[in-house]
Amino acid sequence: MTDEEARAEEARAMERVLDATKRVQTAFTSLQSQFPPEGAGKPSQFALTTFDAALQELEDAQAAFDEMLGDLLDGNR
Repeated sequence: MTDEEARAEEARAMERVLDATKRVQTAFTSLQSQFPPEGAGKPSQFALTTFDAALQELEDAQAAFDEMLGDLLDGNR
């Protein structure tokens, strides 16, 4: 892998983390609206599932980025 390809892969990994963070924020806002004062305090299964999926994607994206960063710091990239 060339240096240019490695930098592009790192940039994609960081973008994945940023996109996942935005999805968590959006899902949280949606979930939060289902609690008082706006909602009845009974979140929908869809909202809970969406929030859970967004959190899982963020966790996966962070793990992949951390692994890549570790390789970079260890001189393996």
